[in-house]
Amino acid sequence: MTTPRALRLDPSDNVVIAIDEIAAGAAPAGGVSARERVPKGHKMAAVGVEAGAPIRKFGQIIGFASRPIAAGEWVHEHNCAVKEFARDYHFGEDTRRENIVPVDEQPTFEGFRRANGKVGTRNYLAVLTSVNCSATVARLIAKEIERSEILADYPRVDGVIALVHGTGCGIAAKGEGFDALMRTQWGYAGNPNIGATLMVGLGCEVFQIGRMKEEYGIVESETFHSMTIQATVGTRKTVAAGVERIRAMLPQLNRAERAPTPASELTLALQCGGSDGYSGITANPALGAAADILVRNGGTAILSETPEIYGAEHLLTRRAATPEIGRKLVERIRWWEEYCARNGGEMNNNPSPGNKAGGLTTILEKSLGAAAKGGTTSLNEVYKYAEPVTAKGFVFMDTPGYDPVSATGQVAGGANVLAFTTGRGSAYGCKPTPSVKLATNNDTYRRMIEDMDINCGDVIDGVSIADKGREIFDKILAVASGERTKSELLGYGDAEFTPWQIGATM
Repeated sequence: MTTPRALRLDPSDNVVIAIDEIAAGAAPAGGVSARERVPKGHKMAAVGVEAGAPIRKFGQIIGFASRPIAAGEWVHEHNCAVKEFARDYHFGEDTRRENIVPVDEQPTFEGFRRANGKVGTRNYLAVLTSVNCSATVARLIAKEIERSEILADYPRVDGVIALVHGTGCGIAAKGEGFDALMRTQWGYAGNPNIGATLMVGLGCEVFQIGRMKEEYGIVESETFHSMTIQATVGTRKTVAAGVERIRAMLPQLNRAERAPTPASELTLALQCGGSDGYSGITANPALGAAADILVRNGGTAILSETPEIYGAEHLLTRRAATPEIGRKLVERIRWWEEYCARNGGEMNNNPSPGNKAGGLTTILEKSLGAAAKGGTTSLNEVYKYAEPVTAKGFVFMDTPGYDPVSATGQVAGGANVLAFTTGRGSAYGCKPTPSVKLATNNDTYRRMIEDMDINCGDVIDGVSIADKGREIFDKILAVASGERTKSELLGYGDAEFTPWQIGATM
């Protein structure tokens, strides 16, 4: 009988991770015998743990024993609980100055240089909507362009995409929610992967296109048009007018050409979804290694999903380039605690049934694994949702943990490529930004090979984190140069545009 494998991540840990299923009575090499079956990716007590004592993984607290736990017991929801504990927010202890590779020595990708100096990895025309009331018209415009087959005449245009949402009215005309929506809309219109934009409204909504144009100094041009259904006198005429405006913009959009571009022009969104017990061991630290390579080559990596760094934020504050940046991160954590309290929730509601089936027990455990996507470099800035990301290096953006909403904020902030780790097997795409999917384990990669771009499960089998990080970085460069991801080939991306709705719907 083969000896099951188990992994102790830190000498101070009192649990081990079951790399293979551990049957009752079986003992991993050098370990205690299992008192019961321990599923793959789940935790087994390496020693006895008293009731109320911390349970440690990654050398950090992931929960507390809700009853006495004997050595060899399966550790999960039935005997591990979350409670508040002090976290020491040291600022800047682990920062270090990076030696950025000179531009002429950086690896390159083939990108679209825009008039404003930004560089895209795709060349889309977006039909945006100010309000849900214009969503159908936006979709009809994009559908009519597709039906006409006119895009065959414009080979450098990646497509015309309708990015619609469920808000824009029934909201306050000022405050957090409105500001976040405005940042998101203009952020998408300004994302370098979008070469031209048509914005369609109804006309009477709270989110007025004219107000956005005034706020950001937007003027109608070859690459930006706007219209409303009411002013254009109805649905059919608006669809026809929209199609004509797109026809007029396509020749200009098709003039864009790919050219060699240094890696410093990449802004990488870091995402994870459908996480499991392998996420923090394989794909997330490997993606972190790729992010480190990008940062050292002058690029930007955006970590997000604030509820999924809860319990690990003290590790990030230690990497803050300044105390002010560290305090910004703590302020966002406090905002989330208050947000959950006033909505009758708690941070530990975040792990999903799939996360738990995959071996994750608490938000603290999930966060420690998720934070590994951010690599090891200094934290150079903290942004609110959908704010323009202007700093280079490793940064953080405050977003929900819900992947489509989080990624929408990152793309609005300027991300021109995205890497997404998954253990359970998330199906996700993100037009206009290509999404590279990374499987955390061999089983998921094989089962969902049509959706997964890279298998990180081989880290368990001996591939180093550094080597896997280099493989991911090379894939990111290839995708940024135009290689299609699995999610793009499957047609994902239009429906995943999901701005964060903050506040009351009235």
